[in-house]
Amino acid sequence: MLKKDSRKIVCGDTYVDTSGNNEYVFDAVKNGAVEVISKQKYDDKTIVVEDPKEYYNNYIYNKYYDSIKDLKLIGVTGTNGKTTISYIIYQLLNKMNVRCAYIGTIGFYKCGIVKELNNTTPDIDELYEYLYECSCDNIEYVVMEVSSHSLVQDRVYGLKYDVAIFTNLTEDHLDYHKTMDDYKKAKQKLFGMLRNSRYAIINSDDKYYRDFMFENNYNVTVGKYGNFRIKDVKLNQSSIDIVFDYKKEYHKSINMVGKYNAYNYLEAVLSLVCLGFDLEELLKLDVEAPPGRMYIVNYKTNTIFIDYAHTPDAMENVLKSVKCFRKNKIITIFGCGGNREKTKRSIMGDIATRYSDFVIITNDNPRYEEDDDIINDIVKGISKSNYEIIKDREDAIKKGIGYLENNDILLVLGKGHENYQIIGSNKIHFDDLEIVKKYVNF
Repeated sequence: MLKKDSRKIVCGDTYVDTSGNNEYVFDAVKNGAVEVISKQKYDDKTIVVEDPKEYYNNYIYNKYYDSIKDLKLIGVTGTNGKTTISYIIYQLLNKMNVRCAYIGTIGFYKCGIVKELNNTTPDIDELYEYLYECSCDNIEYVVMEVSSHSLVQDRVYGLKYDVAIFTNLTEDHLDYHKTMDDYKKAKQKLFGMLRNSRYAIINSDDKYYRDFMFENNYNVTVGKYGNFRIKDVKLNQSSIDIVFDYKKEYHKSINMVGKYNAYNYLEAVLSLVCLGFDLEELLKLDVEAPPGRMYIVNYKTNTIFIDYAHTPDAMENVLKSVKCFRKNKIITIFGCGGNREKTKRSIMGDIATRYSDFVIITNDNPRYEEDDDIINDIVKGISKSNYEIIKDREDAIKKGIGYLENNDILLVLGKGHENYQIIGSNKIHFDDLEIVKKYVNF
């Protein structure tokens, strides 16, 4: 069998050297590789090819594609909202008794089974294996989050989508993509991978929306002037009331928080309408937010929200949303990941202190960076004095809960569904929800 991960090599396998790293080649041979496919010659058993990565991608494609080609694929890309849209689609299809699967940030969902994933969009060999598994289980629809990394790295090589969805584009992953233009171009790749009716669902209220309206696609929009025209969104503490036009006026209440979730919900629904599902029937179905997205814990007269928001835009959306129904103070706890984009740290510091009454800055997956260095980057963007630093995340949450008085809101941001801290190379169990419940005596 051909493999490109030297750690997974067993006796008899062929190692495909996609990295050009000599050490990985030696590890692969040590683990039992009988031959190596590489751009450079190592020994007489080396098969030299011009592009090992393309060679491997074609191998995976040829191995699986005939078995998975009949799956109907829905791809969702954008900075924020991918998980929520995908999860809503997955819920709606399930409630209509359609055999479906979801692949994304919170795992691989299929037939009541959930598997944890290492990446939002798995590597090509893993992804094709999951799709093959779906095909064997007679799955009809697969909705998947398609990250910018996966598009650049060809993890979705060879796939053709029935629907592509664009959520929004804001600053993120610039440590990898370097510029917003490169980041945008990565996202755009998905919209050149459509087949059949070539439906592209686009948030027309995002400033980049025209860049995702490809001439050969059937572009359908959600927004103030979209095909799904949003007329009004009323925000409540645990729900959203949406008024929109699509040939006629519709009213829909969903059990989610935040104006941005009105867009997420409508993009999800519109994608299924384009695939032939009845709008009236879809609107009869209730959906909920995915795990770790504005999860509510009620504590005395206060409300605690746990959310995955880890980008400036996501944080601002969450804070703006809760300000609409606040009765008293907003307290926010957050940190920024280590060995990730540094430029967003100061921006998030500014947003947090500007929209909150008080902020606790803590750690969040520091990886190989020092806590102090990350926190100093955050503080650089702060012009107010309404914050304190508590490096230990559990202590920060305990302190934040202790600050709650009457009708306050506490936001614990950055992790959401994640149940770990990454410190150095160690992945240590840590769950914001568990910690919150510990100190509110659930």
